[in-house]
Amino acid sequence: MKAIILAAGYATRLYPLTIDKPKALLPIAGRTILDRLIDEMHTIAEIDEIHLVTNHRFAKVFEEWNASEERKIPVTVWDDGTTDNDNRLGAIGDVNFVLKNTCIDDDLLIAASDNLFTFPLKELTDDFHRHGCDCLLGKKIDNINDLRRFAVATLAPNGQVTSLVEKPAEPQSDIGIYAIYCYRRDTVPMIAQYLEEGNNPDAPGHFPEWLYQKKDVRVYTFDGECVDIGTVEAYHDVCERWAK
Repeated sequence: MKAIILAAGYATRLYPLTIDKPKALLPIAGRTILDRLIDEMHTIAEIDEIHLVTNHRFAKVFEEWNASEERKIPVTVWDDGTTDNDNRLGAIGDVNFVLKNTCIDDDLLIAASDNLFTFPLKELTDDFHRHGCDCLLGKKIDNINDLRRFAVATLAPNGQVTSLVEKPAEPQSDIGIYAIYCYRRDTVPMIAQYLEEGNNPDAPGHFPEWLYQKKDVRVYTFDGECVDIGTVEAYHDVCERWAK
């Protein structure tokens, strides 16, 4: 299994914290958000390569981060060449950028670099291997305004996706999908097909929204917390809570 970490955003809502530093490298209780994600990837024996894709503005910062520590799994930093929100490739575009520049022919874990969570990531990959189909990460979200910021899935009793809509105005269920995904080896080439058909390259939830209509996709619902740090106030609140 290979992993791709999406780190090409600019996190403008977190200014001034993220003017010169990517959101993923903000420290939480003494360890960066990204290092916490990498720590979880280290618990998954199948992962033997990690590819981090970022923009030109933050590429050097991530390269310095990568050189600062010996890692159990090698990390390659990719500069997608973009410089601002106007010319960004989008999350799915960035995944495709890595795929075009590597020889990945394996199952694939895709994760946003700013995921801060309290559940064992290995539970997701174990579920993926146990059921043998593409697997999304989901959780019940009671607040409808929060839910509207997610891809929202309707599930069959066995966890299979029966509908999926990215950021719906009127959610049809209470299952929000987080930006961590496991895709089968035979699904990975379909990312290029998705883009070639002219579909949205931006939010990563758009790809499974298209995919579930073509093959079986299931959701692993997790216990614990997955924090979205969207404002400076939210960041300071998380730092205070996690320090305890």
